[in-house]
Amino acid sequence: MTQTVITAAMVKELRDRTGIGMGKCKEALETSQGDIELAISNLRKAGMASAVKKEGRSTNEGVIVFAENTDAVALVEVKTETDFVARNERFQQFATQLAQEVVNKTPRSVEDFLEHSYHYDGHEMTADQHRAVLVQAIGENIQISRLQIFKKSSDKSIGIYSHLGGKIVCVVELTGASGEEPFAKDIAMHVAAASPEYLTPETVPEAILANEREIAQSQMQGKPANMVDKIVAGKLEAFYGTNCLSRQKYIRDDELTIAQLVEQRAKAIGKPLVLTGFVRWSLTQG
Repeated sequence: MTQTVITAAMVKELRDRTGIGMGKCKEALETSQGDIELAISNLRKAGMASAVKKEGRSTNEGVIVFAENTDAVALVEVKTETDFVARNERFQQFATQLAQEVVNKTPRSVEDFLEHSYHYDGHEMTADQHRAVLVQAIGENIQISRLQIFKKSSDKSIGIYSHLGGKIVCVVELTGASGEEPFAKDIAMHVAAASPEYLTPETVPEAILANEREIAQSQMQGKPANMVDKIVAGKLEAFYGTNCLSRQKYIRDDELTIAQLVEQRAKAIGKPLVLTGFVRWSLTQG
């Protein structure tokens, strides 16, 4: 008997239709010889896809949660259909447990994590099976949409700020000293309000800068070349001030940029504190 070749596209289609992890989808397709409808039927019989009809529905609400231990900080975004369910205690507990599992197991991706097993309510199940159980109980599509892990070290301080009940979560990393988590959290609060795109001017992609220069130059038609260069340079500085965290004015003291704020703190504690990273997660749509 000829073995059907299971392609990545087939696995993705089954994943999109069921919300079940890639590994289980591949196994189901291999068992069904590539028959997607039979694979779905088999998954239902196995108790993994009893809520398949709900899986294709849009998930525009949800929550971003975080957890930390001595080694790392983890962010996890869990999506559902309505804000009513997003505020449901059982959904919130599910999201919190997932974040704790992620920070303890440090999976490489959402797909890896979906296959991760743990004990829940006296049973061992994968994260994806736990998700499917909750879909069945609550009656809405639920998806684990993204995760990110930040490793701790003895010379780092990681600050976390959650806003609007987990609709926005920001993380700021400072290198050069430990114990500066409250200060890093203050900067994370700034990130939530100011929405920077880049860490420093040096981290802005050249394609973005080229586009900004082109726009600025197009607005300078008829002006002398030496004046154009100065105006373009000024517009780029304004772009940095709006979009780069290090150049933004601190929301609590607009006399200081964030870079100056960090320098000020470094002098106060006598350590070479440097802003080395941030993320700003806002609940994704769709």
